[in-house]
Amino acid sequence: MIKEHVEGNRVMLYMKGKPAQPMCGFSAKVVGALKKEGIDFSSVNVLDYPQIREGVKKYSDWPTVPQLYVDGEFIGGCDIVMDLHEQGELAEILKDKEN
Repeated sequence: MIKEHVEGNRVMLYMKGKPAQPMCGFSAKVVGALKKEGIDFSSVNVLDYPQIREGVKKYSDWPTVPQLYVDGEFIGGCDIVMDLHEQGELAEILKDKEN
């Protein structure tokens, strides 16, 4: 199921809560960064799906949520996404993936 999500959605975010109501500060930060970039994205609330919550950590070999994927590629968790956003690199990654 995770592979289908990641490959079937250009920008996929696994998070705690929903974009309109994040349930943790880290998820809220990533949602905020994506919104500032003006990016449409799909998301899954891992709190509703314990198997996905654990499965996504194994899928990416990354121990925490949120997790951002662009065009099937794992970009990172909150700290990495925020660093990329602040340095202007997230916009470049998203732009490059569109072409």
